[in-house]
Amino acid sequence: MIPLSWSEIEALGLGELRGAPADGVVRRVHDDSRAARPGDLFVALNTGVRFVDDAIARGAATLVPRDQEAALARLASLVRGRTDAQVVAIVGSTGKTTTKDALAALCGAVTPTVAAEASRNNELGLPLTVLRLEPDTKVLVTEMGMRGLGQIAELCAIARPTLVLVTSIGPEHLELVGTVDDVARANAEAIEALPAGGVAVVPDGEVLLEPYLRSDLDVRRFDRASVVRNDNSWSFTVAGRDVSLELPFTQRHLAENVLAALTAYDALGLALERAAEGAAAIRLSRWRGEVYELPGGGLVVNDAYNANPVSMRAALLDLAERAAGRRRVAILGEMAELGDESDRYHEEIASLLGELGVELVVAVGDRAGAYLAHAAEGLRVDCAESFESFADALRPGDAILVKASRAVGLEGIPALIQKHSSAW
Repeated sequence: MIPLSWSEIEALGLGELRGAPADGVVRRVHDDSRAARPGDLFVALNTGVRFVDDAIARGAATLVPRDQEAALARLASLVRGRTDAQVVAIVGSTGKTTTKDALAALCGAVTPTVAAEASRNNELGLPLTVLRLEPDTKVLVTEMGMRGLGQIAELCAIARPTLVLVTSIGPEHLELVGTVDDVARANAEAIEALPAGGVAVVPDGEVLLEPYLRSDLDVRRFDRASVVRNDNSWSFTVAGRDVSLELPFTQRHLAENVLAALTAYDALGLALERAAEGAAAIRLSRWRGEVYELPGGGLVVNDAYNANPVSMRAALLDLAERAAGRRRVAILGEMAELGDESDRYHEEIASLLGELGVELVVAVGDRAGAYLAHAAEGLRVDCAESFESFADALRPGDAILVKASRAVGLEGIPALIQKHSSAW
């Protein structure tokens, strides 16, 4: 981290400080008491106050903040003000974390890079990411989530991005923001935060973003439809140049996220000729399209981190392609926070399941029951803990997709399937 003096931290008046470092310098700020060491400032978030004494015993200074979000924001703003790194803000309705993972790997292979871990994209995670900036960092890759208007603007006030990448605009958090137009407005808060000369990377043809693309910005566009798979590699067109890469996954929608990342990578002034170095290092965060082989020639895809109509459609189309003649099984939970249009969006997914001819649909939860309307064969179960009630419906050789909004809690189902399949 870019060092901060103890005296300037004290002057912020953020809360109860203990254990000043011997040399008066803080070299790392974080929220994990288990990793505390001399030179650290452990910030006790939520129940972390119980571990203050543990952190002090490990040699760290500690802060119990009066307002944890405000405290992290103030500390992160200090650090952000002392770097010339290019700061990327990744926003959008789908694919933020996989795009962040891809861009972090691409940049990290060629220049000193700091990137958000997992999905640290909220009022706590974003400043903790900024606080990891080092004196030699050239690129900071952040991810910003939103559950309402004004939230991304607040995060941008901390990170002060120089490049914004909008992955997509679609129905998400409609219970909180109202309409897809408002989803665009909320994500465009990041574009509005860009300084003159900043870079906006946006999907080609996304008309809802056009009103926010100021004339003083460098606008770069990526066309998802241009991505082409060639046996074991993928072809991309970036700023009129052709780039061919081998990727550690085969899902088209994930490759499209790599195109968005490549467009940002190029806009950062990094060499497309070296993109293959970073592509080989891409590691996606968990529960995002993880594929596990099963006995008998089957497979299960764990895409259970989250779901909305756009990502659900992409995952089902991938299942249809990936199955390659195998029986297709979709274990699906509801898509949450879709507001008054929720029934319609669930019915659209039901229609898609029927069009694709998915052989078995397991609907988890009441609202997910809508998926069964056109299913060739369907089962409805109450919750993620109901695995045993449908386990015997699975067969050797099945191609299985597990996907739902995070609150449904299906992320453990693929491991149960693997355990169950060991008896096949």
